[in-house]
Amino acid sequence: MNSKVKVFVFVDALGWEQVEKYDFLKDLLPHRRKIEMQFGYSCTAIPTILTGKRPDEHGHLAFYDWAPGKSPFKKMRFLAPFLRPRSFWRRGRVRHQLSKLIKKLYGFTGYFQLYGVPVERLPKLDYCEKKDLFVPGGLAPVKNLADVWGEQGFKYHISNWRLSEDENFRRASELFRKGEVDRAFVYSAAFDALQHDNVGRDEVLRPKVDKYAGTIRSLYDALVAGGRPFELTVFSDHGMTPLRGTVDAPAALAKTGLVWGEDYASAIDSTMARFWWLKDGAKEKVREQFAAFPGHWLGEDEKRRHGIWREDGKFGDDIFLADAGVQFCPSDMGVKPLNGMHGFDPSDKDSCAAWLSTVPVPDSVTRVCDYFSVMTAS
Repeated sequence: MNSKVKVFVFVDALGWEQVEKYDFLKDLLPHRRKIEMQFGYSCTAIPTILTGKRPDEHGHLAFYDWAPGKSPFKKMRFLAPFLRPRSFWRRGRVRHQLSKLIKKLYGFTGYFQLYGVPVERLPKLDYCEKKDLFVPGGLAPVKNLADVWGEQGFKYHISNWRLSEDENFRRASELFRKGEVDRAFVYSAAFDALQHDNVGRDEVLRPKVDKYAGTIRSLYDALVAGGRPFELTVFSDHGMTPLRGTVDAPAALAKTGLVWGEDYASAIDSTMARFWWLKDGAKEKVREQFAAFPGHWLGEDEKRRHGIWREDGKFGDDIFLADAGVQFCPSDMGVKPLNGMHGFDPSDKDSCAAWLSTVPVPDSVTRVCDYFSVMTAS
């Protein structure tokens, strides 16, 4: 197939604020647009990018959901009583190794981490990313980028998320120089982690942004060397919001006297707390304790607008979203707050994503879920 080569470089967390602040590749990629972030985290953004669907369709909002009848971890109820003392099993390095063991035992091919989820709760929870999202069938029954590019007959390349970004950039550059691909999706995740720890620190972030600029210029040169006409686009999924405060959800929930798994179930992420009401009265008690927290409960209209409304309650009966910059801590994601976080209201200015290209941005591209239509256009 001798069509124009189209290359899409995904730099996780390179938000619009960073692009503007560092004047990122304005000469090489002059066509630029601020993009509305999807509701949720990277575990929401990546399926959204790879399918063009929102969470209510592709089913990925956060890693863990209340689903006692469908939990893949049912057998762990026999192991949980032996994981004592709890303080040991809550250590980051211990949980990382335990995560690797669980992933191997259950045959998960996608990204898997326990984070701060209490192990004794796992037998009643489901995990959304059991399969590699980037390969054909990875988001079945919804078609992903690999499915569609394959059906279109393109020679395509999609980065291996398990490799370092340097290796992924190197492999892509080699393919471009040889003119061997029609479509490419190059993935880099390192900037997200760097910003979580160093948001706002120009002395740390600017060198990394400059390195990305140099690397992408090298990709551009490799495409020129390949001798085929091409389009090059760089995009992100969200930016990063600095830490402005924390709230202690477990302490508030303890005051209710309610029992997790009997009266209610919850998944406390970094910026939102999701609840399933199992007994009458639980909702009112929890809402009373959360009344002083900076944030709000999402109504049905807002859930529908963000694409997270599900009739089956998969994502929770109720969701409390913290104000921009406020983190739940401790949470099921960890015991310490991060210097920067995303997953707030998509209207938060620090959350906005970016689309940068060698060609004009289609009018239809205003949200992260709109990327897919451009990537799969003939």
